[in-house]
Amino acid sequence: MAKYIYKGVKPSGEVLEGEMEATEQAEVIRYLQREGFVPVRAVEAKRTFGLELGLVRRPKGKQVSPKQVMLLTRELATLLEAGLTLDRSFQILIDLAEDQALGRLMSALQEKVRGGASFSAALESQGKLFSRLYVNTVRAGEVGGALQEVMARLADYLERSNELRESIKSALIYPTILLVVAGLSLTLLLTLVVPQFAQMFADMGQSLPLPTQIVIGIGELFRGYWWALLILITVMVLAFRAHLARPTVRYAWDKRLLRMPLVGDLLIKIETARFCRTLATLVENGVPLLGALTLVKEVATNRVIGEGIGQAAERLKRGRGLTEPLMELQIMPPLALQMIKVGEESGRLEPMLAKVAEVFDQEVRATVKRLLTLLEPALIVGLGVIVAGIIMSILVAILSVNQLAF
Repeated sequence: MAKYIYKGVKPSGEVLEGEMEATEQAEVIRYLQREGFVPVRAVEAKRTFGLELGLVRRPKGKQVSPKQVMLLTRELATLLEAGLTLDRSFQILIDLAEDQALGRLMSALQEKVRGGASFSAALESQGKLFSRLYVNTVRAGEVGGALQEVMARLADYLERSNELRESIKSALIYPTILLVVAGLSLTLLLTLVVPQFAQMFADMGQSLPLPTQIVIGIGELFRGYWWALLILITVMVLAFRAHLARPTVRYAWDKRLLRMPLVGDLLIKIETARFCRTLATLVENGVPLLGALTLVKEVATNRVIGEGIGQAAERLKRGRGLTEPLMELQIMPPLALQMIKVGEESGRLEPMLAKVAEVFDQEVRATVKRLLTLLEPALIVGLGVIVAGIIMSILVAILSVNQLAF
């Protein structure tokens, strides 16, 4: 049994919220439905970290996060599918919002819509909070008269994208902790342990072997100039970011990343999954294929792949189809291209794109797992080699001093 925190609403506007013990989320949803409420939220308490449910409030003026946009999209889709009007849905979400920034956002959207603007125009007025992909998807839903279905698909898209992103972050937690611990261990060894031996050798007045001198010198550098090292690292990082901001440099860097063993393969799979999922969502929601490709180009984080998608869009204008330009440009794995080709030839492009995205989501997780399987022992062995080198340099010095004494 787990504790779930839930919220539900009736078409009349009545709100029910609370918490209950349940074996699964579906049990909470069934309870709300039996009581005549539309489930808006039913999440396990231990997974919320207090923020999503308002148990921990954001400071006033804090910006709405992408995760909040994802939750907002799902809640709005749920209310629209229950038959509520857009204005009424806004009002319910405003009443339910524990976060001030989120409440202000919903109030601003409601005010725009009440003033005669379309929902997509209201979203566009919020600047970069809602991407062009988001806005254009909603606009296509408005034109097609299926806003509630479009919002549901958009919520699915955001949730799947977030799930993949979170799975990669979770997989990187252990290597990150390992790196931090290794760095702290080496820092303590060089700043606290090595100086003790350095003082002992200095009192003996004997010349030391070169490896020992290097280790002691690094230790003294850490102790006396740690602040300068921090400043140097910060300046180097900022300079690298400024250098990488130049389009030509970023393009060359992205191209180099794609050619790297293991890493390049992982990046291609991530971009393929993102491309297929985004394109499937847009086309399924009524966005023309050419316009969808233009939007997908902006979603690509790798400039080389983004430019390839742009070239595919240009060739699509000349009636060459989708698969042929992608195959010529070779910016995606052959399996993905063959599956897309089958979908295009059979007239089932959207479901096939969704299937490709699902396949490569699994491939990304498997590849990340394989990389971490190689990375973890490499980090441990690397740390062991460095520590052993430091210890050996000290032992060599001790042995040399002892030999001189005899």
